[in-house]
Amino acid sequence: MAAITLSDIRKSYGATHVIKGVDITVEDGEFVVFVGPSGCGKSTLLRMIAGLEDISGGTLSIGGRRVNDLPPKDRGVAMVFQSYAIFPHMTVRENVAFGLTIAGASKEEKDAKVAEAARILQMEHLLDRRPSQLSGGQRQRVAIGRAIVRKPQVFLFDEPLSNLDAALRMDMRMEIGKLHKQLGATMIYVTHDQVEAMTLADKIVVLKDGQVMQVGTPMELYHNPANAFVAGFLGSPSMNFLDVDVREVAGNRVTVSNAALEPVTLTAKRGGFTAGGKARLGLRPQYLTPETDGRAGLLHGSVALTERLGSETVIEVTLADGKALIAALARDAIFDIGAPIQLSFAHDEAHLFPA
Repeated sequence: MAAITLSDIRKSYGATHVIKGVDITVEDGEFVVFVGPSGCGKSTLLRMIAGLEDISGGTLSIGGRRVNDLPPKDRGVAMVFQSYAIFPHMTVRENVAFGLTIAGASKEEKDAKVAEAARILQMEHLLDRRPSQLSGGQRQRVAIGRAIVRKPQVFLFDEPLSNLDAALRMDMRMEIGKLHKQLGATMIYVTHDQVEAMTLADKIVVLKDGQVMQVGTPMELYHNPANAFVAGFLGSPSMNFLDVDVREVAGNRVTVSNAALEPVTLTAKRGGFTAGGKARLGLRPQYLTPETDGRAGLLHGSVALTERLGSETVIEVTLADGKALIAALARDAIFDIGAPIQLSFAHDEAHLFPA
Protein backbone atom coordinates (compact mmCIF):
# COMPACT_ATOMS: atom_id res chain seq x y z
CA MET A 1 0.00 0.00 0.00
CA ALA A 2 1.30 3.47 -0.92
CA ALA A 3 -1.65 5.66 0.00
CA ILE A 4 -0.66 9.08 1.33
CA THR A 5 -2.61 11.01 3.95
CA LEU A 6 -1.97 14.63 4.89
CA SER A 7 -3.87 15.66 8.02
CA ASP A 8 -3.83 19.34 9.00
CA ILE A 9 -0.34 19.74 7.51
CA ARG A 10 1.26 23.11 8.30
CA LYS A 11 4.53 24.81 7.44
CA SER A 12 5.84 28.02 8.95
CA TYR A 13 9.05 29.98 8.60
CA GLY A 14 9.07 31.94 11.82
CA ALA A 15 5.91 34.05 11.84
CA THR A 16 5.26 33.42 8.14
CA HIS A 17 2.73 30.64 7.51
CA VAL A 18 3.06 29.14 4.01
CA ILE A 19 1.02 25.92 4.37
CA LYS A 20 -2.14 26.51 6.41
CA GLY A 21 -3.75 23.26 7.47
CA VAL A 22 -3.91 21.02 4.38
CA ASP A 23 -5.98 17.81 4.38
CA ILE A 24 -5.47 15.55 1.34
CA THR A 25 -5.75 11.81 0.72
CA VAL A 26 -3.92 10.23 -2.22
CA GLU A 27 -5.11 6.70 -2.89
CA ASP A 28 -2.76 3.83 -3.78
CA GLY A 29 -1.89 3.98 -7.48
CA GLU A 30 -3.53 7.37 -7.99
CA PHE A 31 -2.05 10.19 -10.11
CA VAL A 32 -2.63 13.44 -8.21
CA VAL A 33 -1.62 16.86 -9.49
CA PHE A 34 -1.00 19.86 -7.22
CA VAL A 35 -1.72 22.97 -9.24
CA GLY A 36 -1.83 26.67 -8.48
CA PRO A 37 -0.08 29.98 -9.17
CA SER A 38 3.52 30.68 -8.20
CA GLY A 39 3.87 31.03 -4.44
CA CYS A 40 0.78 28.98 -3.55
CA GLY A 41 2.85 26.37 -1.66
CA LYS A 42 2.59 23.40 -4.02
CA SER A 43 6.35 22.71 -4.27
CA THR A 44 6.78 23.23 -0.52
CA LEU A 45 4.03 20.68 0.09
CA LEU A 46 5.75 18.20 -2.23
CA ARG A 47 9.09 18.70 -0.50
CA MET A 48 7.43 18.06 2.86
CA ILE A 49 6.14 14.72 1.54
CA ALA A 50 9.65 13.91 0.28
CA GLY A 51 11.22 14.81 3.62
CA LEU A 52 13.20 17.74 2.23
CA GLU A 53 11.24 20.24 4.36
CA ASP A 54 10.35 19.87 8.03
CA ILE A 55 6.67 19.68 8.96
CA SER A 56 5.60 22.39 11.40
CA GLY A 57 2.30 20.73 12.32
CA GLY A 58 -0.07 17.92 11.41
CA THR A 59 0.49 14.29 10.41
CA LEU A 60 1.91 12.85 7.18
CA SER A 61 1.36 9.13 6.57
CA ILE A 62 2.65 6.98 3.69
CA GLY A 63 1.33 3.46 3.43
CA GLY A 64 -0.36 3.81 6.81
CA ARG A 65 2.92 4.73 8.52
CA ARG A 66 3.54 8.13 10.13
CA VAL A 67 6.64 9.54 8.46
CA ASN A 68 6.88 13.09 9.87
CA ASP A 69 10.30 12.49 11.38
CA LEU A 70 11.71 9.90 8.95
CA PRO A 71 14.61 10.91 6.67
CA PRO A 72 13.90 10.97 2.89
CA LYS A 73 15.67 7.65 2.23
CA ASP A 74 13.33 5.80 4.58
CA ARG A 75 10.04 7.13 3.20
CA GLY A 76 9.86 4.98 0.07
CA VAL A 77 9.63 7.98 -2.26
CA ALA A 78 11.63 9.10 -5.29
CA MET A 79 11.63 12.69 -6.54
CA VAL A 80 12.16 14.07 -10.04
CA PHE A 81 13.13 17.74 -9.97
CA GLN A 82 12.61 20.59 -12.41
CA SER A 83 16.37 20.67 -12.98
CA TYR A 84 17.49 17.26 -14.21
CA ALA A 85 20.20 16.97 -11.51
CA ILE A 86 22.23 14.44 -13.48
CA PHE A 87 26.02 14.19 -13.32
CA PRO A 88 27.74 15.48 -16.50
CA HIS A 89 30.85 13.30 -16.08
CA MET A 90 28.84 10.04 -15.89
CA THR A 91 27.23 8.06 -18.67
CA VAL A 92 23.47 7.59 -18.75
CA ARG A 93 23.94 4.08 -17.38
CA GLU A 94 25.99 5.37 -14.43
CA ASN A 95 23.52 8.19 -13.75
CA VAL A 96 20.53 5.87 -13.69
CA ALA A 97 22.36 3.42 -11.42
CA PHE A 98 23.75 6.09 -9.08
CA GLY A 99 21.27 5.51 -6.25
CA LEU A 100 21.87 1.77 -6.41
CA THR A 101 25.63 2.33 -6.35
CA ILE A 102 25.33 4.45 -3.19
CA ALA A 103 23.17 1.71 -1.64
CA GLY A 104 25.88 -0.88 -2.35
CA ALA A 105 23.92 -2.95 -4.90
CA SER A 106 25.76 -5.63 -6.84
CA LYS A 107 26.73 -5.13 -10.50
CA GLU A 108 24.22 -7.79 -11.57
CA GLU A 109 21.38 -6.06 -9.70
CA LYS A 110 22.32 -2.67 -11.11
CA ASP A 111 22.55 -3.97 -14.67
CA ALA A 112 19.17 -5.69 -14.41
CA LYS A 113 17.36 -2.67 -12.95
CA VAL A 114 18.98 -0.19 -15.34
CA ALA A 115 18.05 -2.41 -18.30
CA GLU A 116 14.44 -2.58 -17.10
CA ALA A 117 14.22 1.20 -16.63
CA ALA A 118 15.79 1.79 -20.04
CA ARG A 119 13.25 -0.54 -21.65
CA ILE A 120 10.32 1.20 -19.95
CA LEU A 121 11.59 4.64 -21.02
CA GLN A 122 12.75 3.46 -24.47
CA MET A 123 16.30 4.74 -24.00
CA GLU A 124 18.37 1.56 -24.37
CA HIS A 125 20.36 3.23 -27.17
CA LEU A 126 21.34 6.12 -24.87
CA LEU A 127 22.94 4.18 -22.01
CA ASP A 128 26.55 4.80 -23.05
CA ARG A 129 26.13 8.50 -23.87
CA ARG A 130 26.95 11.39 -21.59
CA PRO A 131 24.43 14.13 -20.68
CA SER A 132 26.09 16.64 -23.05
CA GLN A 133 25.07 14.35 -25.93
CA LEU A 134 21.38 14.31 -24.94
CA SER A 135 18.40 16.54 -25.68
CA GLY A 136 16.35 18.08 -22.89
CA GLY A 137 13.71 15.38 -23.17
CA GLN A 138 16.31 12.63 -23.06
CA ARG A 139 17.90 14.15 -19.94
CA GLN A 140 14.49 14.19 -18.27
CA ARG A 141 14.11 10.49 -19.11
CA VAL A 142 17.42 9.83 -17.37
CA ALA A 143 16.17 11.62 -14.24
CA ILE A 144 12.95 9.57 -14.31
CA GLY A 145 14.94 6.38 -14.91
CA ARG A 146 17.03 7.07 -11.81
CA ALA A 147 13.77 7.22 -9.84
CA ILE A 148 12.37 4.03 -11.39
CA VAL A 149 15.33 1.81 -10.45
CA ARG A 150 14.74 2.55 -6.77
CA LYS A 151 11.32 0.85 -6.97
CA PRO A 152 9.74 3.54 -4.75
CA GLN A 153 6.25 3.39 -3.32
CA VAL A 154 5.63 6.97 -4.46
CA PHE A 155 6.93 9.09 -7.35
CA LEU A 156 7.10 12.85 -6.78
CA PHE A 157 7.46 15.19 -9.77
CA ASP A 158 8.29 18.87 -9.21
CA GLU A 159 7.49 20.71 -12.47
CA PRO A 160 9.61 18.24 -14.48
CA LEU A 161 8.71 19.66 -17.91
CA SER A 162 9.27 23.37 -17.26
CA ASN A 163 12.61 23.45 -19.06
CA LEU A 164 11.32 21.85 -22.27
CA ASP A 165 9.93 23.53 -25.38
CA ALA A 166 6.21 23.32 -26.16
CA ALA A 167 6.30 20.34 -28.54
CA LEU A 168 8.60 18.33 -26.28
CA ARG A 169 6.47 19.15 -23.24
CA MET A 170 3.49 17.54 -24.94
CA ASP A 171 5.51 14.43 -25.88
CA MET A 172 6.94 14.04 -22.37
CA ARG A 173 3.51 14.65 -20.82
CA MET A 174 2.17 11.71 -22.80
CA GLU A 175 5.17 9.59 -21.79
CA ILE A 176 4.62 10.31 -18.09
CA GLY A 177 0.95 9.38 -18.47
CA LYS A 178 1.93 6.08 -20.11
CA LEU A 179 4.52 5.47 -17.40
CA HIS A 180 1.88 5.78 -14.70
CA LYS A 181 -0.36 3.26 -16.44
CA GLN A 182 2.58 0.90 -16.91
CA LEU A 183 3.94 1.05 -13.36
CA GLY A 184 0.64 1.51 -11.52
CA ALA A 185 2.53 3.54 -8.93
CA THR A 186 1.27 6.37 -6.75
CA MET A 187 2.36 9.66 -8.31
CA ILE A 188 2.14 13.27 -7.15
CA TYR A 189 2.91 15.88 -9.77
CA VAL A 190 3.38 19.63 -9.18
CA THR A 191 2.77 22.14 -11.96
CA HIS A 192 1.49 25.65 -12.59
CA ASP A 193 0.33 24.52 -16.07
CA GLN A 194 -3.39 23.76 -15.95
CA VAL A 195 -3.15 21.82 -19.27
CA GLU A 196 -0.74 19.35 -17.65
CA ALA A 197 -3.07 19.09 -14.67
CA MET A 198 -6.18 18.45 -16.79
CA THR A 199 -4.54 15.85 -19.06
CA LEU A 200 -2.52 13.85 -16.51
CA ALA A 201 -4.48 13.81 -13.26
CA ASP A 202 -6.86 11.28 -11.78
CA LYS A 203 -7.41 13.96 -9.14
CA ILE A 204 -6.45 17.64 -9.01
CA VAL A 205 -5.69 19.62 -5.86
CA VAL A 206 -6.01 23.38 -6.48
CA LEU A 207 -3.96 25.46 -4.04
CA LYS A 208 -3.93 29.17 -3.26
CA ASP A 209 -1.93 30.91 -0.54
CA GLY A 210 -1.12 27.62 1.21
CA GLN A 211 -4.73 26.44 1.35
CA VAL A 212 -6.71 23.88 -0.65
CA MET A 213 -9.38 25.56 -2.77
CA GLN A 214 -10.89 22.35 -4.22
CA VAL A 215 -10.09 18.67 -4.77
CA GLY A 216 -11.69 16.55 -7.49
CA THR A 217 -11.38 14.98 -10.91
CA PRO A 218 -10.41 17.31 -13.79
CA MET A 219 -13.95 17.36 -15.19
CA GLU A 220 -15.53 17.92 -11.75
CA LEU A 221 -13.38 20.99 -11.25
CA TYR A 222 -13.94 22.21 -14.81
CA HIS A 223 -17.72 21.92 -14.78
CA ASN A 224 -18.41 22.52 -11.07
CA PRO A 225 -15.74 24.86 -9.67
CA ALA A 226 -16.14 25.60 -5.97
CA ASN A 227 -15.31 29.28 -6.39
CA ALA A 228 -14.26 31.91 -8.90
CA PHE A 229 -10.55 31.24 -8.31
CA VAL A 230 -10.82 27.58 -9.36
CA ALA A 231 -13.10 28.51 -12.27
CA GLY A 232 -10.63 31.06 -13.57
CA PHE A 233 -7.55 28.91 -13.07
CA LEU A 234 -8.70 25.85 -15.01
CA GLY A 235 -9.47 26.15 -18.70
CA SER A 236 -7.73 27.78 -21.66
CA PRO A 237 -8.41 30.55 -22.55
CA SER A 238 -9.36 31.51 -19.00
CA MET A 239 -12.97 31.98 -17.98
CA ASN A 240 -14.45 35.45 -18.51
CA PHE A 241 -15.86 37.19 -15.43
CA LEU A 242 -18.49 39.90 -15.70
CA ASP A 243 -19.70 42.08 -12.83
CA VAL A 244 -23.50 41.96 -12.95
CA ASP A 245 -26.46 43.37 -11.03
CA VAL A 246 -28.85 40.94 -9.32
CA ARG A 247 -32.36 41.95 -10.39
CA GLU A 248 -34.39 39.16 -8.82
CA VAL A 249 -33.89 36.03 -6.68
CA ALA A 250 -36.51 33.24 -6.57
CA GLY A 251 -35.20 30.14 -4.81
CA ASN A 252 -32.13 29.08 -6.77
CA ARG A 253 -33.19 31.10 -9.83
CA VAL A 254 -31.29 34.37 -10.11
CA THR A 255 -31.89 37.06 -12.75
CA VAL A 256 -28.88 39.23 -13.59
CA SER A 257 -27.92 41.92 -16.11
CA ASN A 258 -25.53 44.80 -16.75
CA ALA A 259 -24.92 47.46 -19.40
CA ALA A 260 -23.74 44.85 -21.92
CA LEU A 261 -25.90 41.91 -20.82
CA GLU A 262 -29.61 41.56 -21.39
CA PRO A 263 -31.52 40.25 -18.36
CA VAL A 264 -31.03 36.51 -18.06
CA THR A 265 -32.30 34.07 -15.42
CA LEU A 266 -29.82 31.39 -14.34
CA THR A 267 -29.89 28.46 -11.95
CA ALA A 268 -27.41 29.25 -9.19
CA LYS A 269 -25.36 26.32 -7.82
CA ARG A 270 -24.58 28.25 -4.63
CA GLY A 271 -26.28 30.81 -2.41
CA GLY A 272 -25.36 34.31 -1.30
CA PHE A 273 -27.35 36.35 -3.84
CA THR A 274 -29.62 39.24 -2.89
CA ALA A 275 -31.93 41.25 -5.14
CA GLY A 276 -30.37 44.65 -5.70
CA GLY A 277 -26.90 43.30 -4.92
CA LYS A 278 -23.92 42.36 -7.09
CA ALA A 279 -22.65 39.06 -8.50
CA ARG A 280 -19.95 37.72 -10.83
CA LEU A 281 -20.96 35.87 -13.97
CA GLY A 282 -18.42 33.35 -15.29
CA LEU A 283 -18.50 32.40 -18.99
CA ARG A 284 -16.02 30.04 -20.62
CA PRO A 285 -14.81 31.35 -24.01
CA GLN A 286 -15.68 28.04 -25.70
CA TYR A 287 -19.37 28.36 -24.78
CA LEU A 288 -19.94 31.78 -26.36
CA THR A 289 -21.63 31.82 -29.77
CA PRO A 290 -22.01 34.78 -32.18
CA GLU A 291 -25.57 35.42 -33.30
CA THR A 292 -25.73 35.75 -37.10
CA ASP A 293 -29.40 35.10 -37.83
CA GLY A 294 -30.72 38.44 -36.64
CA ARG A 295 -31.98 37.07 -33.33
CA ALA A 296 -31.02 39.30 -30.41
CA GLY A 297 -28.02 38.07 -28.50
CA LEU A 298 -27.46 38.29 -24.78
CA LEU A 299 -24.16 40.16 -24.83
CA HIS A 300 -23.49 43.25 -26.95
CA GLY A 301 -20.12 44.63 -28.01
CA SER A 302 -17.67 45.12 -30.86
CA VAL A 303 -14.77 43.04 -32.21
CA ALA A 304 -11.42 44.32 -30.89
CA LEU A 305 -9.03 41.55 -32.00
CA THR A 306 -9.15 38.32 -34.01
CA GLU A 307 -6.76 35.35 -33.83
CA ARG A 308 -7.41 32.76 -36.55
CA LEU A 309 -5.71 29.53 -35.47
CA GLY A 310 -7.14 27.19 -38.09
CA SER A 311 -9.01 24.79 -35.84
CA GLU A 312 -10.55 27.68 -33.92
CA THR A 313 -10.88 31.45 -33.94
CA VAL A 314 -10.27 33.45 -30.78
CA ILE A 315 -11.81 36.91 -30.69
CA GLU A 316 -11.53 39.67 -28.13
CA VAL A 317 -14.73 41.65 -27.75
CA THR A 318 -15.09 45.08 -26.19
CA LEU A 319 -18.47 44.97 -24.47
CA ALA A 320 -20.94 47.84 -24.37
CA ASP A 321 -19.77 48.67 -20.83
CA GLY A 322 -16.13 48.89 -21.98
CA LYS A 323 -14.98 45.59 -20.44
CA ALA A 324 -13.09 42.98 -22.51
CA LEU A 325 -14.34 39.44 -23.16
CA ILE A 326 -12.75 36.48 -24.98
CA ALA A 327 -14.69 34.06 -27.18
CA ALA A 328 -13.18 30.88 -28.67
CA LEU A 329 -15.10 29.62 -31.69
CA ALA A 330 -14.58 26.02 -32.80
CA ARG A 331 -14.14 26.92 -36.48
CA ASP A 332 -12.28 29.30 -38.77
CA ALA A 333 -14.17 32.59 -39.03
CA ILE A 334 -13.52 36.14 -40.24
CA PHE A 335 -14.56 39.22 -38.26
CA ASP A 336 -13.92 42.84 -39.10
CA ILE A 337 -12.21 44.84 -36.37
CA GLY A 338 -14.69 47.29 -34.88
CA ALA A 339 -17.71 45.43 -36.22
CA PRO A 340 -20.65 45.09 -33.81
CA ILE A 341 -21.22 41.58 -32.45
CA GLN A 342 -23.80 39.83 -30.32
CA LEU A 343 -22.90 36.75 -28.29
CA SER A 344 -25.18 34.21 -26.70
CA PHE A 345 -24.46 31.36 -24.28
CA ALA A 346 -26.22 28.28 -22.98
CA HIS A 347 -27.66 29.06 -19.55
CA ASP A 348 -26.51 25.74 -18.06
CA GLU A 349 -22.90 26.51 -19.05
CA ALA A 350 -22.82 29.79 -17.11
CA HIS A 351 -21.42 30.05 -13.57
CA LEU A 352 -22.73 32.57 -11.07
CA PHE A 353 -20.61 33.53 -8.06
CA PRO A 354 -21.40 35.90 -5.16
CA ALA A 355 -19.57 39.21 -5.49
